Amino acid sequence: MKIGTRGAGLFLILALMTTASACAQEDEHLERVRRVLSETPLFDGHNDLPWAIRGQEDEPQSVRAYDLRGTTPGHTDIARLRAGMVGAQFWSVYVDMESVELGAARVQLEQIDIARQVIRAYPDVFEQAYTTSDVERIFKSGKIGSVLGMEGGHAIENSLGALRAFYDLGVRYMTLTHSGNADWADSATDDPEHGGLTEFGKEVVREMNRLGMLVDLSHTSTETMNDVLDVTEAPVIFSHSGAQGLTGHRRNVPDQVLRRLPENGGVVMVVFYPWHVSEALRTYDGPGDAPWATLLDVADHIEYVRDVAGLDHVGLGSDFDGMEPDPPPEGLEDVSKFPALLVELSQRGWSENELAQLAGGNVLRAWSAAEEVAERIQERRGPSNATIEELDGRPRGRN
Repeated sequence: MKIGTRGAGLFLILALMTTASACAQEDEHLERVRRVLSETPLFDGHNDLPWAIRGQEDEPQSVRAYDLRGTTPGHTDIARLRAGMVGAQFWSVYVDMESVELGAARVQLEQIDIARQVIRAYPDVFEQAYTTSDVERIFKSGKIGSVLGMEGGHAIENSLGALRAFYDLGVRYMTLTHSGNADWADSATDDPEHGGLTEFGKEVVREMNRLGMLVDLSHTSTETMNDVLDVTEAPVIFSHSGAQGLTGHRRNVPDQVLRRLPENGGVVMVVFYPWHVSEALRTYDGPGDAPWATLLDVADHIEYVRDVAGLDHVGLGSDFDGMEPDPPPEGLEDVSKFPALLVELSQRGWSENELAQLAGGNVLRAWSAAEEVAERIQERRGPSNATIEELDGRPRGRN
């Protein structure tokens, strides 16, 4: 069938009108997101910038050489943080398992030093936050509230004194394990050794509660997750995890644990790591390029956690600068893309109040509750001097 000149013109007009309408709707959702993020800090649960700085080839560990005022080789710099409307950040001070042989606590101190150098180098952009009230004050001042999060309990070298020293430097969460087991807790990606937490591991959790340090269950085994939920008096977080019900990776959170979060008050901060959010990618075994993860996959995980655990128990935990050598999901290439994810959720029907809870409200509420728990505990007991030798009957070692 032929379309006449007049019909073709009408078709073009209709197409342009449809495009204009779609653009107007997208602009409307973007304006809603910007309004939300101007009032509530977008609080990302996990960014590995300090490790990226440590590992740069030309000048390892040099904050000056990495130059966040320019365009960095990774996912994070100041211009992109501003474009992404990031209001608060847990900077991961990650220590790999290989550091156990070097002295994991020493490497941990070096990682904390890098993060604190970053914060001090750009005082117009960052300020270190130690409390939830600090985060809110810093956000209102137009800067990014910067909080330290340890990734890997092996870094305390089985010492509660070391744990307290790290807290004094500003660490406000600790991921109990990383890719391998700690001497007192099982990892999701190692062979089971303890059946979850040991007695010393339970004491670590109790001391974290007393300090007001959030227990981070990302990377832990399901048994460890459940043991912590049995012991803890404060809300937990998962600083960068997905939902196992959507993507069957061992690093993700099973439904049974998600269903326990309402009683605990904890939050799953949904990760962007492609292999953890795309079941098609995780299970791909064919020739050619694998089907890569996208922004839509991350949005699906956010909604899954909301549907199983509840709206109060979901947040954002990107893992930017911690995904190498893999690229991030399509549409979430770097820290500037956070608003695009919230626009997608807005288009799916999320209200401004719901977006605010996801962006930062939920994790601030959980952390605030942990602060209140710490105040109550400190009224009835002091620092624990328990050792792994006493509680587990094993040498302290270095892990």
